[in-house]
Amino acid sequence: MIHSSQLLRRAFIADAVFSGVSAAAMVLDAAPLASFLNLPEALLRETGLFLVAYTVLVGWLGARAAVPKPLVLLVIVGNAAWTLASIALLFSGAVSPNLLGIIVIMAQAIATGVLAELQYAGMRRSEGVVTA
Repeated sequence: MIHSSQLLRRAFIADAVFSGVSAAAMVLDAAPLASFLNLPEALLRETGLFLVAYTVLVGWLGARAAVPKPLVLLVIVGNAAWTLASIALLFSGAVSPNLLGIIVIMAQAIATGVLAELQYAGMRRSEGVVTA
């Protein structure tokens, strides 16, 4: 366990808010969003369902003073991978989003990358191992 810095806790809370809003939009409005962005409805809905669980995890991490370092690292690596996967999705040809869809995917990739960087900086500011 590590004692979370204020930066780390705030980065987790920001991630929970961003992910929670995205999850709600994708789960509750997958069909209209799919049409609006020219993205597959199943992709949006399944991504939203994943984000529901992810929101709970990062919200829990953000609410705790001491957190398991392996979970912190998992979130940071996961966010970095999500950023790269989002960009790769656009170049893969697997989807054909319209301009707005491209903008939305790039915006969330950038936001996720920024969150990963803030979480990494916050982890480095956190105090060492906490014994309980």
